[in-house]
Amino acid sequence: MAVRRGTTVLLVKRGREPSRGYYAFPGGRVETGEDAEQAARRELLEETGLDVGDLAPVREYRVGGTKDGRAMHYRLMVFSGVHKGGEAVAGDDADEAGWYDLDAMRGMLLSDFVFDVAREVLSGRSR
Repeated sequence: MAVRRGTTVLLVKRGREPSRGYYAFPGGRVETGEDAEQAARRELLEETGLDVGDLAPVREYRVGGTKDGRAMHYRLMVFSGVHKGGEAVAGDDADEAGWYDLDAMRGMLLSDFVFDVAREVLSGRSR
């Protein structure tokens, strides 16, 4: 979930595979009985201790790969929201949690899509 606070977005440093050591938006898989928005809120709370108000979908990606020799297909949904208060604390599978502007993100280990979504969210083209 891309949470915006002024000219910064919230990123966590992944503490587990996949993507250990990379900075990313808080997120994870949908559990049984949840929809995508509920999962995004739960993962944000587990990874940072934060909650947000209204959410808006930003992007959806289809990702393919293999796990244990089997083909896997994932749907990755990114939501955006505005920070309502409190400080992020790394929890669950995050090693760090913090607020970063685009200049800081240019020197960080992160995927291109994280930077692109952050730029979109900070430009105001999404919530």
